[in-house]
Amino acid sequence: MYNSRDSVMERKIINVTGKRQVTIPLKYYEKLRFGKEVECFLTDDAIVLRPFVYADDGFTMEILKDLVSQGLSGDELVRRFAEQQRSIKNAVSVLIEEADEIAVGKRSSTTTQDIFGEE
Repeated sequence: MYNSRDSVMERKIINVTGKRQVTIPLKYYEKLRFGKEVECFLTDDAIVLRPFVYADDGFTMEILKDLVSQGLSGDELVRRFAEQQRSIKNAVSVLIEEADEIAVGKRSSTTTQDIFGEE
């Protein structure tokens, strides 16, 4: 994690838009090899942004096994693998959003009776 005693290689002042957005300077973006997502966390006295490293969620091997068992290979395998990963990521995002809504009372949770029809 970030430590205020970490060496600062270069300091740059950047603007914050009215929508609270900032632009990462190209030099920093390229040096740290940022992708489409960044990890953001708050320390006592700083907001830290760093490249988001995708941790294997355990689905990678299962997706590949399934696609290979379907006889896919080469470019088609790569294309379908990317589709499957996006689908899983989207589904997980929806589940997290729903859980957040339940936690703040914007949505009611499903009961065991809803699921199993028990009384």
